[in-house]
Amino acid sequence: MDRSPQVFFLAPLTGESGLTSMALGLARALSRDHVKVGYVKPIVQPTSAGRADLSTHFARSLLHLDVPDPLPFEVAEHRVRTGGLDDLLEDLVATVETAGAGCDAVVVEGLIPDAGLQIASRLNAAMARALSASLVPVVAGDGNGEAALAAMVDLAVRQFAESDDPPPLAGVLVNHVHATAGTPLFGVLHGMNSEMPLLGDVPYEPALAALRLQDVRDALGLGVEQEGALPRTRVLDFVIAGRGVEGLIDRLRPGALVLSAGERSEIVLATGLAFVQGLPLAGLLLTCDTHLSPQIATMLRAPALADLPILTTKEDTFTAATLLANLSHHVRADDFERMDHAMAHAAAHIDTTALRTLIGHPGRLHMPPPAFRHRLVLAAHAADKRIVLPEGAEPRTVQAAAICQRRGIARCVLLASPDSVRQVADEQGIVLPNALEIIDPAGVRARYVGPMTELRRSKGLTAQQAEEQLEDTVVLGTMMLALDEVDGLVSGAVHTTANTIRPALQLIRTAPGVSLVSSVFFMLMPNDVLVYGDCAVNPDPTAEELADIALQSADSALAFGIDPCVAMISYSTGSSGGGADVDKVVRALEIARAKRPELAIDGPLQYDAASVESVGRQKAPGSRVAGHANVFVFPDLNTGNTTYKAVQRSAHVISIGPMLQGLRKPVNDLSRGALVDDIVYTIALTAIQATQTVAEPALQLAK
Repeated sequence: MDRSPQVFFLAPLTGESGLTSMALGLARALSRDHVKVGYVKPIVQPTSAGRADLSTHFARSLLHLDVPDPLPFEVAEHRVRTGGLDDLLEDLVATVETAGAGCDAVVVEGLIPDAGLQIASRLNAAMARALSASLVPVVAGDGNGEAALAAMVDLAVRQFAESDDPPPLAGVLVNHVHATAGTPLFGVLHGMNSEMPLLGDVPYEPALAALRLQDVRDALGLGVEQEGALPRTRVLDFVIAGRGVEGLIDRLRPGALVLSAGERSEIVLATGLAFVQGLPLAGLLLTCDTHLSPQIATMLRAPALADLPILTTKEDTFTAATLLANLSHHVRADDFERMDHAMAHAAAHIDTTALRTLIGHPGRLHMPPPAFRHRLVLAAHAADKRIVLPEGAEPRTVQAAAICQRRGIARCVLLASPDSVRQVADEQGIVLPNALEIIDPAGVRARYVGPMTELRRSKGLTAQQAEEQLEDTVVLGTMMLALDEVDGLVSGAVHTTANTIRPALQLIRTAPGVSLVSSVFFMLMPNDVLVYGDCAVNPDPTAEELADIALQSADSALAFGIDPCVAMISYSTGSSGGGADVDKVVRALEIARAKRPELAIDGPLQYDAASVESVGRQKAPGSRVAGHANVFVFPDLNTGNTTYKAVQRSAHVISIGPMLQGLRKPVNDLSRGALVDDIVYTIALTAIQATQTVAEPALQLAK
């Protein structure tokens, strides 16, 4: 199975960390070190409203990367505030996957936090979790020593944590490191709880903040007395000629813009003389709406002074100096030279060794819920299956069918009278797509009597009995599936699990070589997707049946992009307890391991030992499953169903399922409390199942 690119999420801790140059510099450094890299700025910084995003712009023009367009911050903010965070994260996962196609790594640039922009930190944390990214905090050195920087990074990591589960820390980037910072930085920062790899300590370089003189002219509306080398001149500083020539000379530096009234001929001449002697001044700004006298102007037109820019302003010297001091020093979109130098400067001081060790690392893959939902929809769209919905006039089902039809998730078939469906749509404000198929059961029921009688001949089913049973739309939909007229069935919004499963067992039957039907739920936890089985079908499975449930659940996880790590759950971990219930789990583990020795599976494990790394190390040292499980196999239906409902309600997580395993064709049940989104994703699951066999998944979610 192809692995996804490693995602590095750059999280700025302050607004002055030089995030864009550090992010682009990291991308250049990775590329320099032969890493095929992608780049994404998922959401535009709000201060960029109405302007092109500079990160995206320079990544395209200077790094020559195919970078997706970012989402305007106002759009993202609106979606978060109106309850659309989950959908937003799905879209951002899609954006990053597009940028990372064919890459080893993707650099993702986060939002800069601001006191008036509290939602930025929330979005950064949500994006990092949704992308299963490794965190790279970016901090400004600004004279801080190692201890202060480490404390800042520790705080940032805690802010990104969900409960006690912080994202993995790939390393730290420190920008604007001053020579006077005191203790130099070395290979790691020693934080409160761990050592933090130092990826780069980029020295402060004033020249990289220098505006072009033409940017100053445009921003302040300056006049041009003498153009000189204005297009290629940069301003590093400005000098106010408030005193005589003697006070001016000692303050002249390369890149300085001298401010003086035009009638002060001695200042003008001293500036010209310094320029002639080789001091590369940025230019001369004549304030107070003054100009050079004809005599001085003639002298400054000498060939040696031809490159000295001379500008004018109507403002007095103090006001002009204030305006200059308040100019934004952010790079302009057409200043490719400055950004290229900034990227090169950052890249030259970044060591990618620690990051390169993470790329292609064989550790267990996490599947955050937004990524799972996104890939679920993509795979369902590619499958292009026809799914029958027997509860065709149920309002949630009608809405889900309309969504699936519009998004191309599946070609849905509603079993209900067209009038009843339209009435529900009108009452609920649902727009029915033209292609949405509605079949009136009364008009087609009769033609399934013969085939159903034939299927159940060995059980003595009569035509009259078949006709009566076909009054149930679940039975009718199951017959459509049995005859390959549809590819899958989803029911349960108003029917019980037994109502959904019984016709499937009678008419669809189990897949070849499968001894029982079981179920799994996909539990969309905050940072990962867990698989729970069996929580809906088998009340008290034997050891042999429990082993089959474990293997079916592992196959289902793998088919949907989750690298299975299977825990056989019990009230006892290892040999800490005994009894018939524990013995059954021990025996089931032996059977499962004998059938699939390559599978990561262990037990008996208590739930905390299976799911919490620290507890797993204590209770089951040496287990490769303990603390890392993502597939939980419960010993009986009482335990499984109770646990899934407790987790679902207490942790407020979405659960998709139950998805039935072991049938020859996909039939899936819904909880009667299912939300519209639950139904949409169950339809998607069913469409993907229709392309697979239980024993050998044929289509897997791309990873």
